[in-house]
Amino acid sequence: MTPRNDDEIIAITGGYVVPVSADPIQNATVLLRGGKIEAVGAKLKIPRRARVVDATSTWVLPGFVEAHAHLGVHEEAEGWAGQDTNEMTDPNGARLRALDAINPDDEGFRDALSGGVTTAVIKPGSGNPIGGQTVALKCWGRIVDEMLLKEPVSVKSALGENPKRV
Repeated sequence: MTPRNDDEIIAITGGYVVPVSADPIQNATVLLRGGKIEAVGAKLKIPRRARVVDATSTWVLPGFVEAHAHLGVHEEAEGWAGQDTNEMTDPNGARLRALDAINPDDEGFRDALSGGVTTAVIKPGSGNPIGGQTVALKCWGRIVDEMLLKEPVSVKSALGENPKRV
């Protein structure tokens, strides 16, 4: 995962663009500057130094937000050593932070990005009635500090069968 270059300009051209708050636009351009959307439209002027990405015959959508994820705390391909989802020492984990368990190099972040997920709310597991504090992250960055959007977002709780079984 590479950090964003704040000076980089990217023009995604020719796609069927679905903006967040407007009707879809055919054969449109999305202009990004420093990793953020600057303009969307059918007849945008593309800056000379922009890197052009041809999206002809494809859909261009805003990044998806995964509202309940365990990326970085329930790591892919790491076995038991990468499983920090549940802290079973106390049924009340309100003081525990998912942020402290996140491995930013988890393959799950790359998988999420490849599927269009750009933001995720990372939560502890449901092995405790109160699992701990959640955190909102971007799905890219070398260290957690680069990924952090907001912490805490909420407190994870689980009632019913799951805390009984785990």
